[in-house]
Order: sequence, then structure tokens, then C-alpha cells
Amino acid sequence: MEAENKTLNDFVLLGFLEGRVVCSILMASIYIMIIISNFAVFSIIKMDSHLQTPMYFLLSCLSLLDICYSSVTLPAMLVNAITGNRRISYHRCITQLYFFVCFGGSECLLLAAMAYDRYVAICSPLHYHIIMNKTFCLGFASGCCFCGVLDAVFHTSMTLKLTFCGDHHINHFFCDILPMLEAACSDIHSSQMLINMATVFFGMSPFLLVMNSYIHIISTILKIRSTDGRQKVFSTCSSHLTVVTIFYIAGIFNYNHPRSGGSFIIVQGSSILYGVLSPLLNPVIYCLRNQEVKKALKKAITRI
Repeated sequence: MEAENKTLNDFVLLGFLEGRVVCSILMASIYIMIIISNFAVFSIIKMDSHLQTPMYFLLSCLSLLDICYSSVTLPAMLVNAITGNRRISYHRCITQLYFFVCFGGSECLLLAAMAYDRYVAICSPLHYHIIMNKTFCLGFASGCCFCGVLDAVFHTSMTLKLTFCGDHHINHFFCDILPMLEAACSDIHSSQMLINMATVFFGMSPFLLVMNSYIHIISTILKIRSTDGRQKVFSTCSSHLTVVTIFYIAGIFNYNHPRSGGSFIIVQGSSILYGVLSPLLNPVIYCLRNQEVKKALKKAITRI
């Protein structure tokens, strides 16, 4: 098995078979928007003294994660679409897999931490600064990253043990876990078990925590007497919940949907939702609709 993998030089990605020009323009535009918007949010939060709160600290971590998360796949996908060269070396593929799983897993947990932050802020405002103190927030963010790294190490280690034979085609735009398992010709039972456990820990459990937090938040919002205040908070929370739900549901479904002949189309669609759409929408939904961030942005533009 090891000898076979040592002689394996390239995989062939089966994405972008048609419409490469349109895909290239679209991906370049999306990637530029993701980088600019997330970097702007991260910079504004770090520069403005009024935004040095637990909520904005977690938002800055999310922006940084989204930059890294999208940079793992989109530039390589863009090069493949422009050049038409769909080959990727074995080592590059494994590296891409590692970082994609690492950043994706970290974001799954961080979104749950952010939902908990909003729960404490709205449902227990008097205890907010006691619970969400600096040490707790740093520990939260560090724990999310550590679990993401651990998840990536396990998945990458299991993938390195696989034997790849035949035409070495990967039925995807980039190197992800399931498409690589489908390309393997050795036993993948252990890898599938690991995926199921990771889905529970990084997908289902955080999603249930997020839903539980927002159920309590919505019940608290309904008790607000001011109609304007209730509508404002409800509008913000509903947009947050929509983006988070798309991210989790797409990710969970992608790694646990039944295999069929048309599964490549399903993988394509769900990958775009949680790998591209989420980093694109997060800065808009979480920050650029926020009045405090808008004021800080205007102040920064005025200084420039």
C-alpha cells in the first residue's frame, strides 16, 4: 500500500469540465469580495477602541477564519479553471485536505460560540461581562482552533493510509474527504466511521447548540415591549440564524447524504453553500449591517 502511494504523482479533478471562462470570472469576483470584506471587518474591529468587546473579538476571529478557509480552495480552483489543467499533485492534495478540514471544523465550533455569546448578551445581560470575560473568550477561540487542528490531523492521517489505484480521478472541484474516499481502492470503513463521529461533534452538536441558543433568544425578544426594538433584534437574529443554518445543513448533508449516481451534483451544490457562500455572506450579515461597525467604517474612511 505504501509503495503504491509513493508512486502516485497526480490526481485529476473532475470539476470545471465546461464554462471555464464564466467560472473563472465568477470565482475571481467572489474571492476578491470575500478577502476585501473580511479583511475590512477584521481591520476595523482591531483598530476601533469601541469595538473591543467579546462579540467583536469572536467576529474578528470569524473573519480571519473565513479568509483562510476560502484561500485554501478558491485560488487553486481559479487556477484550474483558467488554465484548464485539472491535475493536482498527491502532496498538494493532502495539504489542501488538511487545511480545509482544519478551518472548516474550527468555524463550525466558532459559530456555536458566537451563538452562545448572543444568548448570554440578550438573555442574561447583567452577567454578560462576567461570563464572557477576556480569558473565557480567548479560551473559547483557542479551543475551536485546537479541535479543528485535531480533526484535520485525524482525517489526514486516515487518508494517507489509503491506497489509490486506477485513473486517480477525484469527483470534485478540490481535495475533500469523501471524494478522496471514493477514489480509493482500499478499505475505507475506518475513515467513514471517523467522518460519522466528526459530523456529530463538528456538525450536529454545534448546530443543536446554536438552535437552542436562538430559541431562548427569540423567546426573550418576544417579551420586549417596544415594537421597534423587538423588530430590530429579531431581524438581526433571523439573518444570523439563516446563514448559520445554511452552513451547518449543507455541511452535514454533504458528508452524510446517500450515495447515488448524481451525487457529484449534490456535492457541488453543498460545497458552494458552506465553502463559498458562507464566507461571502458572514461579514455582510454579522458586521456590515451592524450600526457600530458602519460608524467605525465611516470613521476609518474619513481618516484615509
